[in-house]
Amino acid sequence: MTQPGFAAPLANWRHRWYYCRMPPGNLLEIGWTPGWRLLAFLLSTTSLGCLLAQFYGICSMRIFAAAVFLPATAALVALCCLNLARARGRFCRPIAVGAAAGFIAAVAYDLFRLPFVYARQWGIDAFVPALNLFKVFPAFGAMLLGQPAGQAHYSAAASILGWIYHFSNGITIGVMYLALIGDPARRHWAWAVAVATGLELGMLLTPYPAVFGIPVTARFVCVTMGAHAVFGVCLGLVARGIWPPRAEG
Repeated sequence: MTQPGFAAPLANWRHRWYYCRMPPGNLLEIGWTPGWRLLAFLLSTTSLGCLLAQFYGICSMRIFAAAVFLPATAALVALCCLNLARARGRFCRPIAVGAAAGFIAAVAYDLFRLPFVYARQWGIDAFVPALNLFKVFPAFGAMLLGQPAGQAHYSAAASILGWIYHFSNGITIGVMYLALIGDPARRHWAWAVAVATGLELGMLLTPYPAVFGIPVTARFVCVTMGAHAVFGVCLGLVARGIWPPRAEG
């Protein structure tokens, strides 16, 4: 049986740690308020913005990443560090939850796609369509290095950088999701599925398929939307599961 003298201080500590209230009237205090959530959302969109800038001729992916995405990421990290250093944490902890959930969801997303990528090697192509769903990652890296996207063979640096960028998208989508809904404990996890599949549907309507030579067939659309649904389910459930419990009272 838990001793009352221990349980009460523990509950109070968790409440202060996760849900410290901002001083009244201090509009510049960093917290998980609509204004700061909007800023977190906008800073996070710069990861996907790298591709969109390239697609629509705004600037190269390399320039956008160096001039916008990396500074935006640095600004978000700096805000989190400042918030944590001030013993508040109301801003940095939701960011951390979103980033962690987004990374885990990206891993689940890739695991779901493995049977399609290795269908021939695993001898299951009779009932699982063989789709080269990972071919865009080295191309991402090549574009970030200022190289052409369509290459017969990519360097190891392009492949590694492309995978890093892929996971950065998962992480930032997780942050975007938390910024949109605010509190995953009060929102159904299906909202994450809507966000993930909505973003993928939007990307399919951009020059993305044409740039990377992806035939938009019914089979491909079903597989990619299914993969993003898996991403969304994982994102929603993980974010809800690791979201700090609200102290009662």
